[in-house]
Amino acid sequence: MGERALKTAAWIVSLLCLAPIIAVGFAAASGTLDTWNSLMATVLPGYAWTTLKLVVMVGIGTGIVGTATAWLVTVCDFPFRRTFEIVLALPLAFPAYVLAYAYTDLLDHPGAVQTSLRLVTGWGPHDYWFPEVRSLGGAAAMLIFVLYPYVYLLARAAFLKQSPTAYFAARTLGHSPWSAFWKVSLPMARPAIAGGVLLALMETIADFGTVAHFGVQTFATGIYSAWFSMGDRMAASQLALCLLVVALAFALLERAERGAAKRFPAGSRQEVMEPHRLRGGRAAIAFLACALPVAIGFAIPLAVLADMAIGVGKSPFSPRYLAFVENSLTLASITAFVTVTAAVIIGFCARIAPSLASRFSAAAAGIGYAVPGGVIAVGLLVPFAALDNFVDAWSRDTFGVSTGLFFTGSIGLLVVAYMVRFIAAALGAFDTGISAIKPNIDAAARTLGRSSGRMLIEVHLPLLRPSLLTALLIVFVDVMKELPATLIMRPFNFDTLAVQAYRLASDERLNQAALPSLMIVGFGLLPVILLCHTIGKSGRPKKAPMRPPETALLPSA
Repeated sequence: MGERALKTAAWIVSLLCLAPIIAVGFAAASGTLDTWNSLMATVLPGYAWTTLKLVVMVGIGTGIVGTATAWLVTVCDFPFRRTFEIVLALPLAFPAYVLAYAYTDLLDHPGAVQTSLRLVTGWGPHDYWFPEVRSLGGAAAMLIFVLYPYVYLLARAAFLKQSPTAYFAARTLGHSPWSAFWKVSLPMARPAIAGGVLLALMETIADFGTVAHFGVQTFATGIYSAWFSMGDRMAASQLALCLLVVALAFALLERAERGAAKRFPAGSRQEVMEPHRLRGGRAAIAFLACALPVAIGFAIPLAVLADMAIGVGKSPFSPRYLAFVENSLTLASITAFVTVTAAVIIGFCARIAPSLASRFSAAAAGIGYAVPGGVIAVGLLVPFAALDNFVDAWSRDTFGVSTGLFFTGSIGLLVVAYMVRFIAAALGAFDTGISAIKPNIDAAARTLGRSSGRMLIEVHLPLLRPSLLTALLIVFVDVMKELPATLIMRPFNFDTLAVQAYRLASDERLNQAALPSLMIVGFGLLPVILLCHTIGKSGRPKKAPMRPPETALLPSA
């Protein structure tokens, strides 16, 4: 493949990634003002207010939990700290809607907690107050304990890269541990923390399964209701445009914070701070602060789902569930291969021919991570459904044969939607790997007469194998968990594990929803553990430890 062909392929991928955004804009603009006025008078203010409250609660919660746990496992030494470094990231393997299913079964009125409370106290159903899990607060809690690992992973990486010199200088100048953390360590890590919070917020506004299960009306549920319940595609497009504007605003903020990190130098890393050993009450507080998020976000729901699945007695090897697994694995495998291939083409094109056009191509492709799955689904279905109708009408008039739903009735368009949604993750892994390959290697390959295509196949791909395998794993698991786009775009009678879990839970058959939910979680564990291990391995320099000048390092001391 020559350089011109690579550039052409890169532009095709970029245009595919931009197509849903452009289509949503045109579809929304083609709607009448009556539709806009009707939305404004009925559901739009409620959707906006509910989404805003959810975003604020999740942003505050993930920021506090993620930053606090990252600081504790990085700076302090207490029982099971090394274990917590890994397991604090495990809730990321849980889709938020799966967590919602588990806690609904556990905390709802007929659940184990309230049933035990009534048995112990002898109270009746109206003799006590219990927090309602099916509420906005419940949805926020589910999202916080699933999404805080975004903040934890980025904050921990930032704390690991900081020089202890600035912190110790503040302590020498008379600042308390809390003051030194608040005025020195936290500001240096602020761009990473803000970036993690914004990633969590983008996932929050894109979430459908959790808010739909709890009956919380947000933009995501509004799009689905307008498309399927009301059959109003223009209303769905206009709601999708509103959600798209919010998502892109968060994406721009995240990129700005990522760039701001360059203006917060962490200092020299010639020394590494030796974690301070905590004892007694402080060690217990640190242990509980790290154990609670893991228990709430991973251990308890895993135990609840396992108990539910065993109680139902369904076999994961039955023909019905094997069909769900086959569909999920087929979609995830094809999408992972297509997405990583597209990321390699775009990233390699930017490497061999750096220009404004190649940078724009990479930026256009990477914008998909900020676009919710429901928006991408609407943006692709509107134009391709019209194309299906046109081709079918032409075929009937010309040949007397119906082509049916050639585009929207197959998994091809769904794979494109997944690629648009997750190519940013593959691009990130590719950029990480190729940045370690020196330009001299490219020059040497050129000198030996290798074309761009042969240089990619014979030189870069072997060197990039670990990064590409990581990208394949991440995209594979993301596709296994994706729900909104799959619900809207899947062909008839083509259900995945995520769709089956959602369908059973929406019918209040939570026990039966446990098995597909557990299988989704199982597929998500490996890349999460791999990612956390990689951050920990690369974040700590192999230098002599630098001891703190005083014994107390906990900010709460």
